[in-house]
Amino acid sequence: MSREKPCIVIADDEIHILRILELKFASNGFNVIKAMTGQQAWEAIVSQNPDIVITDYQMPELTGLDIAEKMYVDDKLRNIPVILLTARGFSLTDEDLIGTNIIELITKPFSPREILAIVRKVMETKILS
Repeated sequence: MSREKPCIVIADDEIHILRILELKFASNGFNVIKAMTGQQAWEAIVSQNPDIVITDYQMPELTGLDIAEKMYVDDKLRNIPVILLTARGFSLTDEDLIGTNIIELITKPFSPREILAIVRKVMETKILS
């Protein structure tokens, strides 16, 4: 699927985080699709086939881990990279990440600039491969 702008789904149940990330990515050339629940994120991912997904771990309806696991078993969605945001003090083991396409875990609070740099690097890698 060819698009003018790269598409990113951002899912978080904290509206201020959605706004901050939306502003950062929209002002840097991304088409941003926002979701406040795991189910909304899943529906957006299935319908839009984004280039990358950023999701909070602790989401209503489906967790970020649930979303990544569902993406991994879907041939159309399996290769879409996922960045998982987690609360400070919450951790996932390597075993938790088996069967997912999570490429990065980022602890809140985070730097939007840091996340943008990670996404740009991932996008460059996707384009080169």
